[in-house]
Amino acid sequence: MLRPWQTHFWLEGSTGKTFHARLLNKLITDIKNGRLAPGTMLPGSRSLAKQLEVNRKTVQQVYEELESQGWIVSKPRSGTFVSNMLPEQGLSEENKLLISNINNTKPASNLVENIYQDSVRTGINISGENDGIPDTRLIPYKILARAYRRACISLSRHSNLGYGDPRGTKQLRDSIQKMLTDDRFMNCSSEQICIVRGSQMGIYLASRVLDPNKGAIIVEEMCYAPAKAAFESNGFKILTCKLDHHGLNILALEKLLTQHEVAGIYITPHHQYPTTVCLPMDRRLNLLKLSKQYQFSVIEDDYDHEFHYEAKPIPPLASLPNSENVVHIGSMSKVFAPGLRVGYLAADKIFIERAAQEIVLIDRQGNTITEHVLSDLMESGEVKRHIRKARKQYEARRNFAASEFCRVFGDNISFNLPTGGMALWVDISKLVAGRKIDNLQNKDSNLSTLYSDDSEEPSHIRFGFGAITEKEITQSIEKLSQTLKQ
Repeated sequence: MLRPWQTHFWLEGSTGKTFHARLLNKLITDIKNGRLAPGTMLPGSRSLAKQLEVNRKTVQQVYEELESQGWIVSKPRSGTFVSNMLPEQGLSEENKLLISNINNTKPASNLVENIYQDSVRTGINISGENDGIPDTRLIPYKILARAYRRACISLSRHSNLGYGDPRGTKQLRDSIQKMLTDDRFMNCSSEQICIVRGSQMGIYLASRVLDPNKGAIIVEEMCYAPAKAAFESNGFKILTCKLDHHGLNILALEKLLTQHEVAGIYITPHHQYPTTVCLPMDRRLNLLKLSKQYQFSVIEDDYDHEFHYEAKPIPPLASLPNSENVVHIGSMSKVFAPGLRVGYLAADKIFIERAAQEIVLIDRQGNTITEHVLSDLMESGEVKRHIRKARKQYEARRNFAASEFCRVFGDNISFNLPTGGMALWVDISKLVAGRKIDNLQNKDSNLSTLYSDDSEEPSHIRFGFGAITEKEITQSIEKLSQTLKQ
């Protein structure tokens, strides 16, 4: 059927940080206000993608979400139409209130809403967004499967699958304690360790244990947004501290401490997120002295300690003098895969006990089987063996990605080769000067504006190389050049 007019969409002013969210909200708004009446035929995904100059898959994902919510229907060989029976349409305002919990729930912040929408969108896309994530194809799945089988048999035979310690199984806490003592110079006992479901849960627990009445939380001016959102959600005022080419600026930190009451600082010293810079030893020592002087906690997110390529990594903050106020957060998700969901907190016993009390309320305990599996693999040396093998792979990919950026972009870009991690921080300011770039349409690259509240033009990209092969690295960088060089 020939359409008399093409339906156009104008997304300026539509709410949402991502293009996916803006298009989704725009279509729902147009349906609600009657611009898209029930029965209206919508543009095909290919046609709408061309009109908006985006990837067709993005439009398909929005259409799928709208259909799952009941706003549109897809008819084979006919097209996509606005549903004749819209969600909660036709109800009186009084009856809508009866079936709605809107008055009983507190709204999420814009930051939390955007993070949630991004995670939902990533869940639809099997490959996920690559922001320095590990390659799940490298998992020693046969060894992992055998360990799970052993754990299931042993735990069931000995009736050990009931409720347990909210801090985690004693076996895994002992294994983590040995690793922290032997590999990271930390002097702690298993009583000072709490097992969590990844570093994000550890960060959230820290935000619950610390008291917002004692002061603000300081974060680096470019930082991990979900961490910032966790502290905001628990009532903390957020202050930002400047970064320079060595990481956290200690002079700027001292200035903040003299002007504000501060309860804690959240920091990624090993490989600063997102810039990949390793905080030098002199700054680490000064930070710890300030934490003792001003009595604030240091939340150390050591999210990828295992993957350091230049000689030996600098010891974590928690292993240095004056580290009594440090809460050390680590994760095994980068070692194996995010889906494994195992991380840990290491801090003084009082802090760990308070964290465990919070776990009792929201989770009761972790996954006993997985914790036994991981302990088994750590004790047998399989974890260390896998880390050593994966580290060589990631280092080779780092070096290859660096050479490909130089080959494709030449002098138009610049970067410092990171000492570790799974991402490059690339200066693209020469390529984007005076141009507006909102979306790279590249799952392996994120603009620097994503990591800061400042509305300035992007100056860098964070390119994740860990999860992709050399062939995929070349394809991704060449695709990126088409966007940046046009």
